Amino acid sequence: MPRTQSNPVAIGVKAVDFELSDAAGQIHRLTDFSDKPALLVAFISNRCPFVVLLREAFAQFGRQYEANGLQIIAINSNDAAAHPEETLERLGQEVEQYGYTFPYLKDSSQDVAKAYGAACTPDFFLFDADRKLVYHGQFDDARPANGKDVTGADLRAAVDAVLSGARPANNQIPSIGCNIKWEPGNEPSWSSQAA
Repeated sequence: MPRTQSNPVAIGVKAVDFELSDAAGQIHRLTDFSDKPALLVAFISNRCPFVVLLREAFAQFGRQYEANGLQIIAINSNDAAAHPEETLERLGQEVEQYGYTFPYLKDSSQDVAKAYGAACTPDFFLFDADRKLVYHGQFDDARPANGKDVTGADLRAAVDAVLSGARPANNQIPSIGCNIKWEPGNEPSWSSQAA
């Protein structure tokens, strides 16, 4: 299992607009959530062991923090032709099975992942009310087989700060996970899959 670290992305960059579908066929756009005080864009997967480890805790995190004003958007950018467990239909099954209360969208073109600079799953991008990036780090320090409990401590602290009008800590530990499964020939130059 390749271990890929999230790309360095400058704090303060603006969220990139998108137009993506969920498994029910509903189209979601960044502007649909402009009234929310904070937005979390999470690049996740149905198969990556790093995401599998935290998906139940992430679903619970979503239920808790969406009630406090956080909007979560989960995006799957993995190549579904090479990895059938990453199809739009399977995203819908994942939503039902794990109780995601937030949209889980398919980035079939992989353009959104490229625009955000997403490199791995999970890869978390937290934006403030002005849709400026304030946190790009790990959920917590739990990893497959390291024996640590999944708490979401790092992301919780960042969201708590944003929702209270403060800034998250500057010391942000990058997320680590599986590399995004780019379609052959579509790998960005910074990808570990690029030739």
